[in-house]
Amino acid sequence: MNRTCASANERNSSTTPDGFVGWVDESPGRGTLGLIVTCLFTIFLCTWVVIHPRVGKRPLLRVLHKVALFLKTLIAPEFIAVEGLQEWSQARRMVKDCANLTDNGLKLVHAFYIGMLALRYRTPRGERVIWPNQYTWLLQNGLVHWDNHDQWGLSKENIHDKSNADSTAKLLALVQVSWFAAQSIMRHAHKLPLSPLESMTLSYIPLFAITYLFWWVKPKDVLSSSVVELPNMSEEQRAMLDSMAVSTVFDNEGTEKQNSFWSIWYLTPRVFEKEAADKALLETQQKLLEADEKGPVQRVERAANLKARISSNSSKETVVAHWDPDIYRSKFLWPMSCIFGASFGALHLISWDTRFPTPFESWLWRAAALASIISMLVFMQFEKVVLRWNGLMTVISLVSPFVYLVSRVVMIGGVIAAFRASDPAIYETYVVSTYWIHIG
Repeated sequence: MNRTCASANERNSSTTPDGFVGWVDESPGRGTLGLIVTCLFTIFLCTWVVIHPRVGKRPLLRVLHKVALFLKTLIAPEFIAVEGLQEWSQARRMVKDCANLTDNGLKLVHAFYIGMLALRYRTPRGERVIWPNQYTWLLQNGLVHWDNHDQWGLSKENIHDKSNADSTAKLLALVQVSWFAAQSIMRHAHKLPLSPLESMTLSYIPLFAITYLFWWVKPKDVLSSSVVELPNMSEEQRAMLDSMAVSTVFDNEGTEKQNSFWSIWYLTPRVFEKEAADKALLETQQKLLEADEKGPVQRVERAANLKARISSNSSKETVVAHWDPDIYRSKFLWPMSCIFGASFGALHLISWDTRFPTPFESWLWRAAALASIISMLVFMQFEKVVLRWNGLMTVISLVSPFVYLVSRVVMIGGVIAAFRASDPAIYETYVVSTYWIHIG
């Protein structure tokens, strides 16, 4: 084996009786600072490049939303991958639904642009979002025509002009990730261990890659929306359009909820969630009508009672997670989603034999990695998770994400704590490993 560095013990002022080392100087060979900087730079660069935020109402909220996405991606990269998959599925469905209405002119880039809340219409109080299902409905009813899509800011040229994708950052991320993965493989080939931080960094890469693949044509960092005037329509048509809105939180009409800073943490709602809610509401209405018709309640009283009970029933349901049915029932996408969902925790197991400061920390790391895999897979089996008691399944569906988050905290804590007393072998190098790429 061709190793080219002085012993980590020789470059370290604090060596434990067990042979572990603390802070290790940079030269010659690998040092603690260089290892940490390289890993954090790789994670930061990949995370920042992969994030494709929605179009915000105000500059401050837009920036804070991107920061919130960044933090969520660091803590739970599986969820940002799921976000990318569900956005891609919604965009693909919109393209299919609009194919005959646009002579196949509406492409994924248009569907992504509309789905990221970039198309809005003026109202007396401000602006409202035109959701994908609303734009499809406008096309279906002949209220708008694809021939005029450029007047609505939907030309590819306009969308590409508004997109602020940084080709330099993408290239830098590609080079850095390729180098990091290559040197990790080479260390394994030379029977040199990786630090827990390096294992964690490697775990991010497959999820970032698949997320970026789903968002390949999605516009990035669009700063302003396309604001249009709605065409003339009847009161019934306008009422129907308004009823199809997936949410009003992202409109810009000056309400307290719309201006709340809590909105930066909200996921962008999906059309399938609105469709599911509408279907459930219709079923509830039908059941309540049938029940009331059997009793002596008068018509006016029954209507009031029905309205109150529907409102009460709707307010009780808080949705924690909801899978797109097209993904959940797919024989290909669903198994692939489960594999990628388990990959993050599984790749941490590269450090299974890594020496930690104490046996307890070593087994805690292993247990946390296994717990993150199992809890994520369990959580993914529930098509819809709501805060409503439904027996043991409710407990399992709500405890599993909690277990996952706890395991992530344990693993992050283990990564940090491990540097106080590390295996000196993680600082040994082979001939071509220099870690210079992160400063190039």
